[in-house]
Amino acid sequence: MVFLRRRTLLRYLFLSAMLALLLIISSFWLPQGGVGECGSAGQPCLSFYHLSPEPPLLPAERAGPSEAPPLIKECPGQSFQAWRLLQYLKSSLADADDILLEPYLQSWDQLLNFMESLGTMVSLFSQKVKEKVVLIRELSLKHSAEAHGKRGPSDSSGLKKGAYRSVRSMVGAELKAGLVDFTWRTDSGCRTLLRLHRSLLWLKLMLEGLTEGPDAEGRYKTPGELGREAYKVALAPHHPWMLRQAAEVVFLALPDRQYFLQLVCVTNQEEAVPVLHTIIHALMLVHTQTQRILAEHNMLELP
Repeated sequence: MVFLRRRTLLRYLFLSAMLALLLIISSFWLPQGGVGECGSAGQPCLSFYHLSPEPPLLPAERAGPSEAPPLIKECPGQSFQAWRLLQYLKSSLADADDILLEPYLQSWDQLLNFMESLGTMVSLFSQKVKEKVVLIRELSLKHSAEAHGKRGPSDSSGLKKGAYRSVRSMVGAELKAGLVDFTWRTDSGCRTLLRLHRSLLWLKLMLEGLTEGPDAEGRYKTPGELGREAYKVALAPHHPWMLRQAAEVVFLALPDRQYFLQLVCVTNQEEAVPVLHTIIHALMLVHTQTQRILAEHNMLELP
């Protein structure tokens, strides 16, 4: 009995220590990584993950229904709404061969609602992502204010026009202004976007895992296992050893699969698969386009 109590105490102390470590070094999480709804509505590149720019998206791929598919339902009583996420993702692709930043960041508002619904431990992780969403919005307002020679507006008009209207316009403006450094860290919009881009890949890979069927023994992988596997591909190559260990605490704390299904308003795996595939496809289109633009300017490895 004493031995069991001692072992339980040691396990508790270990998890507490890891949580403390995560808090201490959280400022380094997601090497330079939502916020409530803005406006009226609301990644890692492994050495082998240097995706070459892919062929241009076909019109059929870019096109989509004018409204969210009927299978994506409103989920009463929760902040994350899959239909709203799809709406923003589609809007971000409105310009051919570009990504509009305002709906892109609104997509992150929804994704952050999703992450923060997973519990306190994940909120520690999502806080760094939220800071990056806020930073790009602040850069937009600052540039808008400087361009007009006065104090910037209080809304998101800086993202609706001007240098921060889209990913391409931001990249061009920041390169011209010398804000992007390929050797040293700078708090540029391009560098910040790259970190969000990597995190988007992590979420996409994790959701893909949730669509997979059971193994030979009829067992489904847990969200913790899926999150860990996605992390190893998308983010771990960019994190030091201590940070990778701290991430394990987050994966241990993830809720079960049924909880994830409830977040997209379904009750079982069969219902979840088409819903998740719809979300994953939209994430893929945005990720592919962002990847292409960053690759064109050699920005996939900004420090």
